[in-house]
Amino acid sequence: MSGLHPLHTKTATGSASAEDVLRGLIPLATHLVVSQLDAFSSRLSNAFLALSEQSMDSREANLSFNAGQLLKKNAYAFYHLSSADIEKAFRQEVNALISPKPSGNRGSAATDADLSLISYEEMDKKLALSRVSRTIELDSAEQYAALNMRLSHLLGRETLSIAQNPFRPDIVLNALYSAWCQFDPEVGTHDLVLPLLRADILFDLEPILYEINSSLVKKGILPDLHDSYKIRRNKNKTTSPANEQEAEAARQDSSPQEIAQKLKRYFSGTQHQQQAPRNNGNYADYAGFAPNPAESRLFQHLAEFQQNLKLNQMMSGAGDFMRLSQMREHVAEMATTGVEKHTLDLLSQVFDNVFRNQAIPAPVKELISVLQVPVLKAALIDKEFFFKDQHPARRLIDLLSRYSLSLDQNKGAEDPLFQTMKRNVERVSQEFDQEIALFDEVVTDLESFIEKEEQAQAQALEAPIKSAIRKEKIKQASIHANQEVAIRVGSGEVVAFVETFLENRWIKVLTLAYSVRDEKPHAVQDAIKTMDDLIWSVKPKFTLQDRQELLNRLPAILARLNKWLSLIKWEDADRVQFFAELSECHASIVRAPLELSPDRQLELAVEAAQQATERRLEKRAEAEKNAAQEESVPDDEFVDLVQQLERGIWIEFAEENARMLRVRLAWVSPMRSLYIFTASEKEKSFSVSAKKLEQAFREKRAQVLQLDKVVDRALQEALDTLPASPDAQIESCETAA
Repeated sequence: MSGLHPLHTKTATGSASAEDVLRGLIPLATHLVVSQLDAFSSRLSNAFLALSEQSMDSREANLSFNAGQLLKKNAYAFYHLSSADIEKAFRQEVNALISPKPSGNRGSAATDADLSLISYEEMDKKLALSRVSRTIELDSAEQYAALNMRLSHLLGRETLSIAQNPFRPDIVLNALYSAWCQFDPEVGTHDLVLPLLRADILFDLEPILYEINSSLVKKGILPDLHDSYKIRRNKNKTTSPANEQEAEAARQDSSPQEIAQKLKRYFSGTQHQQQAPRNNGNYADYAGFAPNPAESRLFQHLAEFQQNLKLNQMMSGAGDFMRLSQMREHVAEMATTGVEKHTLDLLSQVFDNVFRNQAIPAPVKELISVLQVPVLKAALIDKEFFFKDQHPARRLIDLLSRYSLSLDQNKGAEDPLFQTMKRNVERVSQEFDQEIALFDEVVTDLESFIEKEEQAQAQALEAPIKSAIRKEKIKQASIHANQEVAIRVGSGEVVAFVETFLENRWIKVLTLAYSVRDEKPHAVQDAIKTMDDLIWSVKPKFTLQDRQELLNRLPAILARLNKWLSLIKWEDADRVQFFAELSECHASIVRAPLELSPDRQLELAVEAAQQATERRLEKRAEAEKNAAQEESVPDDEFVDLVQQLERGIWIEFAEENARMLRVRLAWVSPMRSLYIFTASEKEKSFSVSAKKLEQAFREKRAQVLQLDKVVDRALQEALDTLPASPDAQIESCETAA
């Protein structure tokens, strides 16, 4: 590179300068980050709402609740602000990397002056974000090491530190924090959001770093880094899996890029068996998907096999169907190219894995078995089958498995959903030859039927959902009400009979006020003010002026008290008794001797303080006892498992009579405190609280059934168990050497 500025050197492709390459990473990185913003917003909103439930500070609880609701209702506005700030931050960092400012020699005095201008709040923010940033950097150390090496090579520099990397975590974190401050004008939430910008709520940076690294590799920038720097998304990230199936899902949850790399390595052995391999050895570039795969001996034999197979018998419910792994013995010799042999072996493993899934009912497995030959033909003629999870042939298998438990067992083969599945499978088995579009048509037909079914089910769930939302709203209101009363009672300065009244009756008043806050925003303020006025009214009044104020305000206080108590329908004799005690208390305050000596006032103040302290200690001991009882249920991985459940998944419950009940998660409440499930009998539904659901998983009475993306998981397992091709093994050894 002598004689050229590093930024003007050409990459290995010879087509772009280093500056162009760096600037080209900005839209790529922005797109990758922004694509995860919706899911991040949802997690952040739930975290705010959870904080609201847990906080003992009423102001913090209110701020958190309002912030969570604001984000839920205005997610797009936050998305817009965040995406703009992220793109701007990346651009500024890349510009700084391209044209670094000279550091100069400012001396320690200047540094001290700069530090003196930083507020404590700013320092707290920097510390909070730097801790999270450091955690993410450590989790992605290998990925950042690879990216730093490639960027330093591109710039012609000896090294590049993580602090110079324009895509380091703190850039994203600061952009998100800046976006939040613009999004929510309530300054109080700006501090609350900081501890919520943590690794489990943020998005995964590893696939983003993978794509950035891959983009540089495609431009010829250090394509041969040691394998230890390759992206491994799942390295030890899942801790304490809640059950064996979750552990299995975590093991197989590879990124699409990883699966693509494994597929390329697996099929790489075919390149020496083809007539005209192309550039990079990519599976998609091989000529071994023959100039016209449909003309091969294997494809022709499969077409005959598809026509002659006794499909009616296979679909009759006998349960004894032939598997592709068994057919392979009869057609293996017909596979004359490496791609054909590898495709046959890989798909045999994939279908065997699907058939081993015990959650899929036998009738649906029989339908899937009918698709084995057509899907094999589709994979032979369409190279995208293995690489695209949205390939129509894969989507058809996934749809059949995902909705297999939705079949009404009472209706059996007469179930309309089963009839629709069967009709579309029969169409594929009878009509498919070379037109992949046929799979698109049957998938569209099946999805349309399922959508209508789900719309009907959603209408049936309207009533229980409204009831659940109402219950959750009341629960949240009750939390706020208890917090408001606890703050005042906890001081120990409230007289005993009023304290009892607040805990037994006024909590209900506040709960009502909070539950109608959306429709009547001033209700909460009025209920709290009435409570505070009541507490003030029963405190001693040592001056004539204070007593006159009590007499002036008392009618209005009593009127507001009676109005609220009537709203909660407290009409029994206890209400009469309370007001009798209250009247006597007010009379004793007014009748007490005036102009007490300073010594007597001090004595009374000491007595009141002593009583308040004793009552406060009693309350604290009682609160600690209650807290200890609540903490007897551990906050473990099952809490996280339930919080991460998504609509549409199937769960198997063990009932008391040992019968296994399989249900689908149809709805999750906004606060994720209530879950509504439906059984295969569409009209049946029931709700389970988050606590009970956590306990069911904890006691192994519940487990998640793996019915989503069965082809993805089967493909991953097959790639893990099938041996690599000889050429791929040789290549791997050469790379390691």
